Amino acid sequence: MKLTINGITHQVEAEPDTPLLWVLRDELGMTGTKYGCGIAQCGACSVMVDDIVTRACVTPIESLENRRITTIEGIENDPVGKRVVAAWVKHQVPQCGYCQSGQVMAATALLKETPHPGDDEIAAAMVNLCRCGTYNAISAAIHDLAGDERTGQ
Repeated sequence: MKLTINGITHQVEAEPDTPLLWVLRDELGMTGTKYGCGIAQCGACSVMVDDIVTRACVTPIESLENRRITTIEGIENDPVGKRVVAAWVKHQVPQCGYCQSGQVMAATALLKETPHPGDDEIAAAMVNLCRCGTYNAISAAIHDLAGDERTGQ
């Protein structure tokens, strides 16, 4: 099976029902996408498929042929993703960092779909779990990117 990940086509040798997360981590060595819960609840495994945030832990590779997959390793090649990473640094979002690749993916997908999200839209899109509780910094970073003055910075 051929998968296009971060703009590069990879020939993948795995069963069609293999979750994308395991192909990324075990076969392709892309370990930036994290395993968290395994049931699509925590968001640590979030990637973008055709610019839509997707939980890699439950997405079979058979559903991804001829689709664009973006992981945290390729986010710097995405203009919006690159801005999200810069805002994460500016607002000192990462603490332990475990959830951050998924958070960056979710924020990038949100801003691509809704360039100027309000509080409700941010809350609805940013459902990834963060043990360190950096939700206020995440919200501030997204508001900053949206040109919203509620960032407090």
